[in-house]
Amino acid sequence: METLDPSSATPYQRIGGADAIRKLVDRFYQIMDELPEAYTARKIHPQDLTESGNKFVDYLSGWLGGPQLYVEKYGPPMLRRRHMPYAIGPEERDQWLMCMKLALEETVPDIPLRSALYEQFVQIGEFMRNRGENLASCGCGH
Repeated sequence: METLDPSSATPYQRIGGADAIRKLVDRFYQIMDELPEAYTARKIHPQDLTESGNKFVDYLSGWLGGPQLYVEKYGPPMLRRRHMPYAIGPEERDQWLMCMKLALEETVPDIPLRSALYEQFVQIGEFMRNRGENLASCGCGH
């Protein structure tokens, strides 16, 4: 995340709090559902995206400096471990990032915040990747 002065607003506050995060997540999954180019990433997710969306909202709330909803409900995120059952290669990562970039562009008017968030999502997307070329050894046999 971009470096913020401690006296300034958190990313959670800058994005607009819970309602703005819900709008971002809803648009993200709507884009994933609509774009044929996102098919490979979409098929990793359940048909009904309600629970995935709720968990993503909870995660982003804490990740952005707001209430730690995800941790309160599910414990530590352990994102890589939780995503390990799904084959996530460069194609899935890139499609996920494409959907997130479009959703950010449509829902986050604060351009410096949008750019900083996208940079972080790129790092998370690469961290989630568990298949494909140039994969750093994670010791998990993949």
